[in-house]
Amino acid sequence: MTNPTITKLLIANRGEIAARIIRTARAMDVATVALYSDADRDAPYVTLADESVHLPGTAPADTYLRADLVLAAAARTGADAVHPGYGFLSENADFARACAQAGVIFVGPSPEAIVAMGSKIAAKDMMRAAGVPVLPGTTVESEEDQDPERLRTAAADIGFPILVKAAFGGGGRGMRIVRGEHELVEAVASARREAASAFGDGTVFLEKFVESPRHIEVQIFGDSHGTVVHLGERECSIQRRYQKIIEEAPSTAVDERLRDELGRAAVAAGKALSYEGAGTVEFVMAPDGSFYFLEVNTRLQVEHPVTELVTGIDLVRAQLLVAAGHPIPSEMLHATPRGHAVEVRLYAEDVAAGFVPVSGTLTTLEFPTFDGIRIDAGFTSGSKVSTFYDPMLAKVIGFGATRADACALVARALTETRVHGVTTNRDLLVGILREQEFLAGAIDTGYLERHDPAELTGASSSVSTLRTHALAAALAAQAGRRTDTSILPGLPSGWRTLRSQDQVVAFTAGDHTVEVRYRFGRATVSVRIGDWEPEVQIVAASASCLDAVIDGVRRQYHLTISGATHYVDSGLGSSALTEVDRFPDPSANQEPGSLLAPMPGSVVRVEVDEGAEVAAGTTIVVLEAMKMEHSVRAPAGGVVASLSVAVGTQVESGQVLAVVAEAQP
Repeated sequence: MTNPTITKLLIANRGEIAARIIRTARAMDVATVALYSDADRDAPYVTLADESVHLPGTAPADTYLRADLVLAAAARTGADAVHPGYGFLSENADFARACAQAGVIFVGPSPEAIVAMGSKIAAKDMMRAAGVPVLPGTTVESEEDQDPERLRTAAADIGFPILVKAAFGGGGRGMRIVRGEHELVEAVASARREAASAFGDGTVFLEKFVESPRHIEVQIFGDSHGTVVHLGERECSIQRRYQKIIEEAPSTAVDERLRDELGRAAVAAGKALSYEGAGTVEFVMAPDGSFYFLEVNTRLQVEHPVTELVTGIDLVRAQLLVAAGHPIPSEMLHATPRGHAVEVRLYAEDVAAGFVPVSGTLTTLEFPTFDGIRIDAGFTSGSKVSTFYDPMLAKVIGFGATRADACALVARALTETRVHGVTTNRDLLVGILREQEFLAGAIDTGYLERHDPAELTGASSSVSTLRTHALAAALAAQAGRRTDTSILPGLPSGWRTLRSQDQVVAFTAGDHTVEVRYRFGRATVSVRIGDWEPEVQIVAASASCLDAVIDGVRRQYHLTISGATHYVDSGLGSSALTEVDRFPDPSANQEPGSLLAPMPGSVVRVEVDEGAEVAAGTTIVVLEAMKMEHSVRAPAGGVVASLSVAVGTQVESGQVLAVVAEAQP
C-alpha cells in the first residue's frame, strides 16, 4: 500500500507561521491555501499562498478559531490537508477529529495525544507513570476549590514559593508566582479569571516553584510506525511575563550526559503518547541539573527554527511527510546538532511601560541580508499591527560556529533593522545579546528580574545621539521641502543675501527636547543646538537620506517621516523624534491626574468608585488586551474625581480612563 500524498495544504493560521509553512510547501510542490480575517486582508502571507479564503470578522473566536469555517474553506478549495501552525486550533482535539471525519489530513498528532496533554494535570499523572520526573502540586477546578482555607493547606504541603498556572493553554496567561500566604487567594482568583478568558476554562493548578530555574525543552518527533526520536534541546530561559523572547540551541547548561537524560525522558513521554509528528517536551531545570516535566506542546513551536539550523532538518517538511503516512525521514534518526543557533522574537511592545503590547502601522520594516541570518516575518513595511492577535512582528534567527558568533550576528542584524511606526523590543534584545552575564551563559528565567530593561536598552538614545539625529532630521526635512517647492528649488530655505534670523525646529524624544537652529550661507551651513556648535559639511541631502560630515566624522543618516515623527537610522543607532508643533492647540492638554489607557483593549474591571480616596499604586481599572490583564494604577495618592469607563467599554490607546485629583486638606 502506498502512502497518500498531500497535494493541497490549507494553513489554518496567520502571520509568520503561515508564511513559514507556505515556504516549505512550495519547495515540496504542494499547493497552498491561506485564510485571512478582515484585519489580515493585506497581510504578506495572504499573497504568498496560491489561493486564499476570507473569514469575515476580526476576533479569533469569529475567524481562526472557527473549525467549521476552516473545514468549509478546505472543501471549497479542494485541500486534502490542514496545517494548524501554533496557537488557535493547533491543540484542539475536536478539530483534529473533525478533520478526519471530513476526510482531510490533520498535520499533527492524534486527537488522543492532544487530549492527554490538553490538561496539564492529567499530563503530569501520565508522565509520572511513564517514569518522567514531575513536580508535586494540587488543582483548583471550581469555586469550592478556591476556599481560602483549602488553598492555605495545599500551599503548606507544597511549600512557598508556589507557581499558579492555567491547566489549559500556555503563553504565560493565567500564571502567577506566589511567595507568601498573603498573596495566595488573590493570585489564584486572578489567574482563574485570566485563564477563563484566554482558554475558556478557569482551572489552574499549584505546584512548587523552582528558584532560579532554566526553561529547557526537547524537540521530539514520531511517526505512525511507532518510532519516536528527539532532536536535542533548546534553551528558552530568557522570558518576560512568562513568555519567551530569546531561544537557542543547544543549551549552555546541558552536557552530553544531561542531554542523553533529557532526550530519554522526552522520548519516554512521546512513546507514552504514541506520538506522531512534531512535539516539544518542556522541562524546568534546577541549578543542580535536576529537571522536572512541565508539559508537552502537541504542535510545532515558535522557536523550531533554532533546531532546524543546528540539525539541518526542515521540521515542516518532516511534518508533511509523516502526516501523509511516511516514516520519519532517515536523517532524523541519528541527528547530531552542530554549531549554535539563536532566535529572538521582535515584538510590537513598549518595554519601558512594562512590556505592554502596542498597535499601529509599520511605516518601515526592513531587515538586512547577512550570511547565517534567517528572518521569519509576518509583517512588512506598511503592515498594520492590530490588537486582535499576538504582537510578534518577526523572528530573527542566527547560526554560527559558536554561541558567541551567533549572538554577535543576531545583535548586528537587529541594529541594522529599520523598524518604524510602532514601539518594539528591538533595543532590549540587542542589549541582552551583548550583556556579559548572558554571553557567559549564566541565565535563568529570572534574568530580566535581575537586569533592569532600561539599562539593557540604554534607556533611550544618548543625548549626543539625539542631538546629532535631530540635526540630521532638520537638514533632511529642509532638503525635502526645497525639492518639493516649485520656486527656486535649488536655493536653501531661509537663505538670505544678508544675515537674518536662524531657522528653528524643535523635536521631542521621550523626556528630552532638542532645539535645532541652523542657517545657510552661500556654500555653508551653521548649526547650533544648545551650547553645541558643530562643524557641518553636507555631502548630499534628500528627504530620505543625509550624507554629512559632522565634527569631522562622515555618516549617512536614513530618514522616514510619518506625520510629525521623524525616524532616523545611522551608525549611532535609531531615534524617533517628534517635531514640536509651533502653534499647539491648548485644548489638546489633558486634565491633571488623568489616567490614560496604555493600549487598546476592553475594560474588564473597575476597582474603585468616583469619590473614593486611593493610595499610590491602587488599581483603578483593569484592561484586557491580547488575552492578558493589565492594571492601570494611581501614580499618586488622591481622590478619584471621575471615571470615564465601565466594564465592557472598548478603549483606544491614550484614552482617558479616570482622573485622580489631589485630596483636599
